[in-house]
Amino acid sequence: MKLGIVGLPNVGKSTLFNSLTKAGAEAANYPFCTIDPNVGIVAVPDDRIKRLGELYHTKKVTPAVIEFVDIAGLVKGASKGEGLGNQFLANIREVDAIVHVVRCFEDENVVHVDGSVDPVRDIETINLELIFADLEVLERRISKVARTAKMDKEAGREMALLKRVKDHLEEGKPASSLELQGEEEEKWFAGYNLLTAKPVIYAANVSEDDLADDGASNKYVAAVREYAAQTGSEVFVICAKIESEISELDDEEKAMFLEDLGISESGLDKLISASYRTLGLMSFLTAGEDECRAWTIRIGTKAPQAAGKIHSDFERGFIKAEVVNYEVLLREGSLAAAREKGLVGMEGKEYVVKDGDVILFRFNV
Repeated sequence: MKLGIVGLPNVGKSTLFNSLTKAGAEAANYPFCTIDPNVGIVAVPDDRIKRLGELYHTKKVTPAVIEFVDIAGLVKGASKGEGLGNQFLANIREVDAIVHVVRCFEDENVVHVDGSVDPVRDIETINLELIFADLEVLERRISKVARTAKMDKEAGREMALLKRVKDHLEEGKPASSLELQGEEEEKWFAGYNLLTAKPVIYAANVSEDDLADDGASNKYVAAVREYAAQTGSEVFVICAKIESEISELDDEEKAMFLEDLGISESGLDKLISASYRTLGLMSFLTAGEDECRAWTIRIGTKAPQAAGKIHSDFERGFIKAEVVNYEVLLREGSLAAAREKGLVGMEGKEYVVKDGDVILFRFNV
């Protein structure tokens, strides 16, 4: 999973990235301090594989990971090259979802690029730039398809879709809200890789005082939530400054710190949960003496395709999957004990993998 972190300059974007990844992107009180995209790999916290590792006395515990890309602050006119322009808009095209950091705090010591705090205006500024960038992509595709549209029926159908998408964007609507008709259109649409077709998760960056009640008393957070509800987007509340402090602590200290603040989970935990929900993801597990590992798959994935996440040979030569829920495995103490009680399923090609399944794949190539 690859997430792009975007936002206007000075909204706390790079501070959040640094705290999530400890990658040390420069964070300063001026625009464009992040000139090249910074990339960090973050382990997805998952107690299940830790506990399985203890059960198996495993040599290695490997969590699922998320790749974060911190992209320089967008400004009005970015699609036309203002600020750092298309240099970083291109980087957003490679991500699965966009994490849009929105400033929801007042601080006279941190300048706002537009002079005042207004999260909905900020969101719309960036959305408009993404729409302009998508229109450029469409214009190029229209120019190419137009050459054969009059003679080729398939090209003609694609041209009709392109014009529909273009009209939709020109109305100021994101591509994600366009209703597609049939598999053919879905295939073409996916190929355009439009920025506004990507799911968006809003990170409402608040002051420490607004963190305990999850931004309930913050008018800016309320505005972001109302805006996000229109498109069914997720919103989570963070304090980038606090995240920065949390990132320096070990697990025990972190738990105590969060308890003192009156909150149950960190911003990273919130972001990961929101990302998995938004992208329809979950994890299955593999366990053994050599390694215990979490594998990220889409909800609804069948056993052979889950096996393919480990190795293409596993999918190609799939025979059966031995499946046990991780809680059952922990309770029984071993796979053999679970087998004796009939708690391990022998599943075939149509089995839909569930979150928390511990799977041993049988294959023959």
